[in-house]
Amino acid sequence: MRIVGLTGSIGMGKSTTSAFFREAGIPVYDADAAVHRLYSGEAVPLIEAAFPGTTADGTVDRTKLGAAVLGNAAAMKTLEAIIHPLVGQTQARFRQACRARGDRLVVLDIPLLFETGGDSRVDVVAVVSAGAAAQRSRVLARPGMTAEKLDAILARQMPDAEKRRRAHVVLDTSRDFASARRQVAAFIRAFAADGESRHA
Repeated sequence: MRIVGLTGSIGMGKSTTSAFFREAGIPVYDADAAVHRLYSGEAVPLIEAAFPGTTADGTVDRTKLGAAVLGNAAAMKTLEAIIHPLVGQTQARFRQACRARGDRLVVLDIPLLFETGGDSRVDVVAVVSAGAAAQRSRVLARPGMTAEKLDAILARQMPDAEKRRRAHVVLDTSRDFASARRQVAAFIRAFAADGESRHA
């Protein structure tokens, strides 16, 4: 089983690329989705204890939590200390299930793969990129997004150029969906060969 780390900065097309892997029958672990589930589950009391008033009715209010941590390095570190171990547990269960099924290729969709050291725990790193102009245009078109919010998010993320430099493969989403889908298909053909992962 080969383990792929799929990453990319906000607005680069990672979610769409991840969907193309699923479409091709490749199991995908979505770290963001795992966090969403935790925000309605076991992380709620821990987050409320650390950030009072940021949860209600058994779920985390992402807007309030964002206001409490965005731009505040100490608060972000506290949140990450709560969330990262819980996400790690869900990821381990995903890997075990894939291995038990005999999957030959699995994808871990992790936005902060490099920033959290996750690249050391995968066999291949694929970075999704589209260029700064396309990125900014896509993200600022999202509801509720502002230039200030985007800059704060980008400040937490490794620069795209550095991600591209450290990637084994760069998947370019600056063109159309058909182009991105073809790149994913070529990637699968190249890496879905028999082989044992270096990582459990």
